Amino acid sequence: MFFKRILPLILIILGSFLYGIFQGLEAISQWDTLDNEAEELFQAGKYDRAIEVAKKALELAEKEFGPESPRMVVSLNSLGLLHFNRGEYEQAETLYKRALKIGEKVFDPDDPGLATSLNNLAAVYFIQGAHAKAQPLYKRSLEIMEKTVGPDDPNVATCLNNLADSYLDQENFEKAEALYKRAFEIRKKVLDPGDPDLASSLNSLGVLAYRRGAYDKAEKLYKRSLTMLEKALGPDHPLVAKVLDNLVALYHETERSAEAKALEKRIGRIRSTRR
Repeated sequence: MFFKRILPLILIILGSFLYGIFQGLEAISQWDTLDNEAEELFQAGKYDRAIEVAKKALELAEKEFGPESPRMVVSLNSLGLLHFNRGEYEQAETLYKRALKIGEKVFDPDDPGLATSLNNLAAVYFIQGAHAKAQPLYKRSLEIMEKTVGPDDPNVATCLNNLADSYLDQENFEKAEALYKRAFEIRKKVLDPGDPDLASSLNSLGVLAYRRGAYDKAEKLYKRSLTMLEKALGPDHPLVAKVLDNLVALYHETERSAEAKALEKRIGRIRSTRR
């Protein structure tokens, strides 16, 4: 579109325009590099360093692409996710709300980018026990994803799992189980056997079994999840520690204090080396 508009102009103006295009491409490349680096650091469990890089990406996005651009939405969500994973929910909520406000302006109503913002904000409300706020956002996110990417996409499985978590927290076990199982079946169909998201589904089903008092079943599911995560992410990843937390709770509940204490020490070592 821009080149059609500029071709009739004199060469020097075309040269200036191309210089601007190259500058824009450089900014996109820099932003992509920062965004990818933040993601890699997050996946490695290095949240503090990831936050530093994500902040740089956000600053670059606002400066180069404007305060209301799709890249701003991505950067706000990325930074919010990092704060969320550190338990800094107030900071995460502020970032997610800003991302959603921008997203509703720059995305179509059924854009997956909007679904991401809805899902992330819902997660903050969920973790605070505000299910009346969380569930409508989770459902809207799920509807968008099913419509745009189809019913068997991994992103749909994530939405299902998150909505199930909310029902589980309210002890609506039947609804939670149906959603967890659907999410697991999608992931089993489309993901590699060792994918961390498949392990996450097993962990979720383990939590459901634990809440129902089916401790033997829960332990088997936790251990399957743990084995997959250790293989995929390494033995000292924060997601490994989260499954270990669940096993600790189960061991305490079943009066296996020695096993619980051994895992607690391991969890402490993981978290002390991941700040």
